[in-house]
Amino acid sequence: MTGGSLLVVGGQQGTDENGELVSTDLGEQTKQALRNVLAVLAEVGADASHVARLGVYLAAGADIEAGYAAAFEVWGANPAAVTVLQVPSFARPGVLVEIEALAVAPEARS
Repeated sequence: MTGGSLLVVGGQQGTDENGELVSTDLGEQTKQALRNVLAVLAEVGADASHVARLGVYLAAGADIEAGYAAAFEVWGANPAAVTVLQVPSFARPGVLVEIEALAVAPEARS
């Protein structure tokens, strides 16, 4: 992976463009959180191939396997390095997952 500046995408939750949770289901929240990460990256001309690391925070008791399955639907079979941590809860009620990303910006073309 080569490129320019480090991109830091802060924690994205399974919320839509209005800030509403898309579902009470972990899989649906995971898919939306990843779509949100990809949308932030797209704003600076980056995509999933520029991501070096994903940090995934799951609510305690959440079904990790369901989260993985949903992530592969959006991200594909070749994800970046991934760290998954379970946390006691999130500040917002109903949130089951939050995802952050570290990426390298694509090099500017001249």
